[in-house]
Amino acid sequence: SKMMAKECMRFRPCVDLHDGVVKQIVGATLSDDGAAVAENFVSTKPPSYFAEMYKSDRISGGHVIMLGKGNEEAAMDAVKAFPGGLQVGGGITPDTAGRWIEAGASHVIVTSCVFKDGEISMDNLAAMVEAVGKERLVLDLSCRRKPKNSAPLSAAVLGGDTAAAAAAAGGRKQWQVLEDGDEAEKGDDEDAYYVVTDRWQKYTDFKLNASTLRALSSHCAEFLVHGVEVEGKRQGILSDLVELLGRHSPIPVTYAGGVSRMEDLERVKVLGNGRVWQRAQEVEAATAARSAEKLGAGAGEN
Repeated sequence: SKMMAKECMRFRPCVDLHDGVVKQIVGATLSDDGAAVAENFVSTKPPSYFAEMYKSDRISGGHVIMLGKGNEEAAMDAVKAFPGGLQVGGGITPDTAGRWIEAGASHVIVTSCVFKDGEISMDNLAAMVEAVGKERLVLDLSCRRKPKNSAPLSAAVLGGDTAAAAAAAGGRKQWQVLEDGDEAEKGDDEDAYYVVTDRWQKYTDFKLNASTLRALSSHCAEFLVHGVEVEGKRQGILSDLVELLGRHSPIPVTYAGGVSRMEDLERVKVLGNGRVWQRAQEVEAATAARSAEKLGAGAGEN
């Protein structure tokens, strides 16, 4: 019934690939120096196994995410196993995006290509839309709180091209003029979330709020948002981030990060106003926790 559909938690299956293997890892442990990552789960099954399972169960819209190099072949196997049923992300550029769509991906998911040198590149975003179309583009706005006393990233690494773009925009950064007459909210609120790139290690100057979500929604079909601080840790969701997404995202948005029990899924549904999708890995973690609780209770009764 319509009432039952409204009450159900909506989720997307997920296949995270690291070194060509399906894993669930603690996102904050990803780095550029090749250091070992913290792993919650490592599968012995190939990614195509999961893609075929989702196809058999008619669960479309899943994510195949390449975490670093060495994952393209594995990702391609998954995409080809479920044509039109999976979205793919990880290092995708306007030059390579079309190849993934042709191989069978329903959408491409991008972050680092669009967010360059600490701020959004509207030129790169336009190029990505030109390559695959707005209707096939998912923007990954994975984010974390910026430390209160950290220097603005732009002061440390931004170069001449950014300065020129800012000058052309009347002294404002590109993200502040995403929509004519709709200037993004300003301020250095220590609780604000900023988009992070490059395996979630580099902050951008792009703050997630109502204005920026509304502005970017005109350039893509969906958002994907990892709460990086809690991703893979199974210690609880970022309630304020989920509430922000549920209240202000004009387009479908998927949240991932921190779910440890079934009650967390309910919180996502309530705080997200029933509009926020959940990553399947999070659902699986909550289900496992609930099963463990039941087993524990049963043992106590004997």
